[in-house]
Amino acid sequence: MEDKDTVIELALNGSFGKYGKQFQEGIFHGLLTDHPWAAQMMEVMKPSFFDVKFLQFLCDKYFLYHHKYKCFPSMGLLVPLIKEDLAESNDKILLDQTVDYLHRLKSSPNMGDLQYIKDKSLDFCKRQVFRDALEKAVELISTDKFESVVGLMKEAVAVGLPSSVGHDFFEDFEARFVKSRRQCCPTGISRLDEKDILQGGLGRGEIGVITANTGVGKSHFLVALGANAMRAGKNVVHYTFELTETAVGIRYDSNLCDVPSNDVPESKEIIMKRYKGMELGRLIIKEYPTGSASVMTIRNHLEKLMMKNFIPSLVIIDYADVMRSSRQYDSLRHELKLIYEELRNLSMDMNIPIWTASQANRASSSADVVGLENMSEAYGKAMVADVVLSLSRKPMEKDKGTGRIFIAKNRAGRDGVVFPVHIDTARSKIDILDPTELSLNETVSQDESTMKDLLKQKWKEVSGN
Repeated sequence: MEDKDTVIELALNGSFGKYGKQFQEGIFHGLLTDHPWAAQMMEVMKPSFFDVKFLQFLCDKYFLYHHKYKCFPSMGLLVPLIKEDLAESNDKILLDQTVDYLHRLKSSPNMGDLQYIKDKSLDFCKRQVFRDALEKAVELISTDKFESVVGLMKEAVAVGLPSSVGHDFFEDFEARFVKSRRQCCPTGISRLDEKDILQGGLGRGEIGVITANTGVGKSHFLVALGANAMRAGKNVVHYTFELTETAVGIRYDSNLCDVPSNDVPESKEIIMKRYKGMELGRLIIKEYPTGSASVMTIRNHLEKLMMKNFIPSLVIIDYADVMRSSRQYDSLRHELKLIYEELRNLSMDMNIPIWTASQANRASSSADVVGLENMSEAYGKAMVADVVLSLSRKPMEKDKGTGRIFIAKNRAGRDGVVFPVHIDTARSKIDILDPTELSLNETVSQDESTMKDLLKQKWKEVSGN
């Protein structure tokens, strides 16, 4: 690791050259994958700091795009922009090097030492800005412009900080009309994934919560979400704090192979045969004892998986309410709110959607629909979540395998609507029976009508009429 003298010497040279090519490639990787950090770097870095020509070219195009549209291009958009520019050039070496680097970046998106590279390169660039400011300060002092020196040094210290002045409504006008693609992991429940509700699923950096009373089917719902993500080719990490890894694995076998969970242990050959005909994403199931895992535990495990080149597309946590808080409070609700806030930060830092579950309170057991007010212990959990779905079913509905999904909160689209669902706990499957949504009032009226019909039927049976 370099000492301060080495960093200062590199800053004086005004180039990343002594760090080496791999380090410089890591810097551009950081610019592509961490836009807030890229905004910091743009204040203090010049493309000429790279001594690798194709990285100078890429960085220049990347920053020019931001200057024009006030946002950074995605990898999918950057590639055609680069091809268009290089098509007009006769520099075949530059073309080959650029294409080769972008291919390598796409095939190996994870760099375990990326944070180190970002920290070192930002420090280098800040020192470079400060050096330039000192040179100008010497000139100002020689002309007795002492007051200007103070302002100059303040500016040098302020550049490269993560704070943003915000979106200038008129200056940043173009940014609002650049179509940004929200990258989602589908729920696999087609009506929920439609444009008016989740717009394709749960997005990266978002957290979704399933809330229900005990025994209603929260864990089955989470397995269904994980299995549907695998069908879509996504890599899934499923954390379990109450069931064993084997028990969760059997539920996935049951869902993916359409075999009742009780029959899975005796159906090895059938299940192996069915898997051969499927194209699925990978699944990692990790068990921790109840109350032992914190969000930092999850973060460390995910980073370990990434170092082994397993890049998760979806994280499932069953469930957050029984995790260990990083800070102890007198009240449980404060600890739960902190856990959900830390999960949200984890989701945003790693750019991964997270589904978890939350226990509903006792009052929800007799409710027609479970709302945000029924989330046990901490309403603050709902404040943190991007999506809250509630699952409810009364005792008489369990026998029929029916229930209701209520979209209690949704930042991506509509909420406040109810769908009737079929809950197959034998196969951990959730299906919407009727895509026509109901309002809360319609749901209550329908439930009362169903109850009256049931009571009339029971009375006929008892009276013999």
